[in-house]
Parts: sequence; structure tokens; C-alpha cells
Amino acid sequence: MPQAKAPALSEISRQLEECMYADRYRLMRTIRKIEQRRQHDKSSDHLQEKAVRLFEQSRARRQKRAQSVLPVHYPASLPVSERRTEIQKLIRDHQVVIVCGETGSGKTTQLPKICLELGYGVSGMIGHTQPRRIAARAVSNRIAEEMSCELGQQVGYKVRFDEQMTDNTMVKLMTDGILLTEIRSDRYLNQYEVIIVDEAHERSLNIDFLIGYLKHIQPRRRDLKIIITSATIDPKRFSRHFSDAPVLEVSGRTWPVDIQYRPMVEQEEDQDVVSAIVNTVDEISRIDHGDILIFLSGEREIRETANALNRQKLRLTEVLPLYGRLSASEQNRIFRPGSKRHIVLSTNIAETSLTVPRIRYVIDAGRARISRYSHRLKIQQLPIERISQASADQRAGRCGRVSAGVCFRLYAEDDYRSRPVYTQPEI
Repeated sequence: MPQAKAPALSEISRQLEECMYADRYRLMRTIRKIEQRRQHDKSSDHLQEKAVRLFEQSRARRQKRAQSVLPVHYPASLPVSERRTEIQKLIRDHQVVIVCGETGSGKTTQLPKICLELGYGVSGMIGHTQPRRIAARAVSNRIAEEMSCELGQQVGYKVRFDEQMTDNTMVKLMTDGILLTEIRSDRYLNQYEVIIVDEAHERSLNIDFLIGYLKHIQPRRRDLKIIITSATIDPKRFSRHFSDAPVLEVSGRTWPVDIQYRPMVEQEEDQDVVSAIVNTVDEISRIDHGDILIFLSGEREIRETANALNRQKLRLTEVLPLYGRLSASEQNRIFRPGSKRHIVLSTNIAETSLTVPRIRYVIDAGRARISRYSHRLKIQQLPIERISQASADQRAGRCGRVSAGVCFRLYAEDDYRSRPVYTQPEI
């Protein structure tokens, strides 16, 4: 059987769009080297063989990925689903889009699917960043479930010490730190067609570095689509940063939340915080047996509160901690609601992206450990600070995802109004 004729360099140049994005630039560099060697009458056979081999392998890989594309369906109840045509037009017509979606709008899970429906994800991945590992894993699980695919196939994730991906992965969930690390070996993020930066309002060091870097490579990667999303973002500032990029605001799908203020006499004493939480849980337990999410500032406070609640011997109740250093299996316990009521004790890890199921009540201590740089000591610190109004609103919204809820704030209403509107950026 005669062997297929190898494609010529001119043919490879014309058919670059049939290759993976990451390989197109390597092929163009190789072709330029061949042309330079030919101008100086130097042999280039080995380079031409290399180019042909890379072209054929890359084209075959892209064809295989194109064949594995799954149909996309949208939950009709989500506001983002109703506006997907408008979102698709903005993504098609602009390199950068700012999506300001309230809690419950569906932006985190539906935007990658909207990009898939536009045809992205075949020639390069749709990279979707989350500020925390547990959120990256949870969101990838949710999208894979909605698309009826096995996690790690068309939808996967990569976080520190854990990864589920294959050659067919089109939507890649990851922490912003992972994407920053990849810049070392992939300077222009050539393996991606789309980058979605979620929860940009957190303004962490990683997020701000990432947004700055995307602005830097934007002129060199005109084919890279960039989507910046958040629930409590200041959209005008981000729009100006990306040369007046269009802003789309999407309303949320939340139930009404009743805010009740229960200020403590001595907020600075940890024991008073624990006592106030125990009393509030006792008050809730007398009228309802719904699940409760309690926001605390750190691991020590979580352990002390858990011990105090366990001593109460609450009927048919399971007390579950939730913080970054827990193992994945321990963190995932909150996503497996059983017959018992759950009381989840969490740091600000549960403020955004992560939806803890069945929550009807939130107790907010009003404080969090926030990363700060000390100019005097020249080190990074994690002092306990009062949270901003935006963070307080995010916490309250956690109990309005499945039904009407109640948020108990362990501080005064005047205290809430005196707080900064947004969290101060790290940088």
C-alpha cells in the first residue's frame, strides 16, 4: 500500500487552524527556521520532518477532541441561561468581557458551557480560575454532572497536589495560583482559547497579578478570549483596565434573606463569640431543624466552636468544619447531606463560588483572616479584621440559595454601615 504523501510547508502554513493552539506557534517557529536555513543553502530535512510530524500529530489530536464535544444544556431557572445569546454575542465580538453576576445567577457554572457552545475548547482549553482548591473541585464536579460526562474527561481540574485531566479535557478548573505557575513554561498561555477569572472582587495578590499579566499579553494573543467575573465587583474599574471592555450585569436567583443583628457586648473576646454562636444555634433549634452555616475567622475558632456545639448534644445534628487545610475527603463531607442536620463551621472559604447545600441559616461573626503585607516587619501577615459590606452581603446570600433564609450578624447595624464597601486589595 503506497504511503501517504507528507504535506509541504506551504500546505502546513495554510492548515495551521486545524492544529492545537499550543502547536501552531511551535510550527510557525520551525517553518521560519527552515526558510532561514534554505536562504543560506543549509540542510533542513530534519527540521522539515519534525514540522510534518508535529503537524500531523496536532491535527489528529484536534480532530479527536472535536469528535468528543458533548451537547450543552442549560438549567432554565438560572438568569445566566436566559441571557446566554447576549453573552455569546459579547464574547464573539470582544476580546475581553466583564460579567457582573449576583449570587445565584449561575455565572460560575454556565459561562464555560456558553464558551463550549461557541466552539471554544477544541483547539485550546477553556481555563477557569477559582480562588480556592475546594471551589475548583466543586465547580468542576458540578459542570461535569450537568454535561453528563465523567470528571476528568471533557471537564477536569488541577489544583495543588491533585489533578483530574486527560487529553480530551476542554474545560479546566484550577486555582489562580496554578495558572500563574503555568506562565513559567507557557509564557503566552498558548494552551488556552479562553481564560475565565472568577471571583475577581477578592482582589488577592494572585488575582491582581493574573489580571495584570492578561492585560500584558492581550496584544500578543488577539485570539485569546478573557472573561472577568464576580458577584460584588466594581465593574467600571475592571472595564477601564481592559480599555473600556463591555460590562454585562446579570441579576441573581436568590430567595429573600431576613437580616437580624445580634451585637455582642465584648466582640474582642473569642469566648464571647463562641457563646453568642451557641446561643443563636439554640434559638434556631427551638423553632427549626434547618442546616446552619457559621462564618468564623480561622481554624482555632472553628475548633473551639465545634467543641462547644458538640457539648450541647444537639439532636440529629452533625457539626462539620470547613477550611483550606482540610483534606479533600473531609471537605467533601459538606456536599453529602444525609438525614442529619448539618452545622457547617467555615472560614471565608464558603463566601463565594462554593454553594453549601440545604443552608437555611447563616451566623456571621463579622471577621476574617485577611492577607496583609507589613511594611514595618517586611513580611506577609494574616491579621483578623472586620469584613467589608460586600463580604457580609455575600455571606448573607449563602442562605438564600434554596429557600428563604435568615442571617444572624453578631454585630450592630451601625457597625455594618461603618465598614468599607469593598474588601481592600492586597496589592
